[in-house]
Amino acid sequence: MAQWREDVLGAGFECIDLDLGTDDEGPIVATLVRSEPRPDAWFERMFHGKRLLDGVDVLYVHGWSDYFFQRDLAAFWTSRGARFFALDLRKYGRSLREGQTPGYIENLDDYHLEVDAALSVLGEGTVEPRPLVLFGHSTGGLVLSLWAAANPGRAAALVLNSPWLEFQLASAGRQVLMPLLNLGARTNPREVAPQLDYGFYTRAQREVGPLDELDQVNAAWRPERTHAVRGGWLRAILEGHSRVSRGLAIDAPIQVLLSARTAMPLKWSEELTRADSVLEVDEVAKAALKLGPTVTVDRIDGALHDVFLSSEPARTEAYRRLDRWLTGWRAVEIAPDR
Repeated sequence: MAQWREDVLGAGFECIDLDLGTDDEGPIVATLVRSEPRPDAWFERMFHGKRLLDGVDVLYVHGWSDYFFQRDLAAFWTSRGARFFALDLRKYGRSLREGQTPGYIENLDDYHLEVDAALSVLGEGTVEPRPLVLFGHSTGGLVLSLWAAANPGRAAALVLNSPWLEFQLASAGRQVLMPLLNLGARTNPREVAPQLDYGFYTRAQREVGPLDELDQVNAAWRPERTHAVRGGWLRAILEGHSRVSRGLAIDAPIQVLLSARTAMPLKWSEELTRADSVLEVDEVAKAALKLGPTVTVDRIDGALHDVFLSSEPARTEAYRRLDRWLTGWRAVEIAPDR
């Protein structure tokens, strides 16, 4: 059985390392964090009945240059009865070890190893399979989409928070870059690619987002400006985008939460506190329709790239839309066969 320890988030959170072997930078691990419904929840059920997500497991995966730190996000799920788990992928956050290149990977399918390992831990001690909701943000949304496509029938639902499903310059830009990245990957895949990040996205979060959570962020794990983007990693991302563009045929229902608009982060303006300054959201919305046959796209006015770190009104609306979607999904999930 898994041996859990207290997590950096404190009371109510535990974590465990998942051994993934070694690569050219040494031993690699992923870290699984868990938060469960309160032990006294049975008392509430006596008066209010069964909760919406009783018996459900949720597995969350973060985005690029990020890690899991959102207590409120976990509480949303556990307050509805779900067991909540979050995965810090190899070389991110809790899983980053000295001497490793932060976030670096050359094939997104390699992440299937830690997703599978995490699900093995989730299954320990359970008699019957529990419905699984995959929940991914940005790059994590891309990773989980590819995993779900490769593992039909495993996930009961997929929830994506601003998933990085298409390149910012859309498919035309991706097709121009790929030959160059393919060439570079053969010679120096870890070469740092040009990037413009003035820290405006981090500033926007701190201007309008939940400071009680953002003030506790580990800056080494989630820097103000992103980790260096390297050619081999970017090639892996664009290859994932190409697979999405061809269609993934995911068999589970999917919800995609996006900001209503994009703002270019070339100079600081208040507009950056009310828009996605990371992705081209209209292109992502179009790409989302290629994930599978059942996709709901929810656009949140005033939301940032991470819709759950937006201003209070946008954040509240994002949680409301998520709750509404889950209510409909769960009603179908537990309905008797007709």
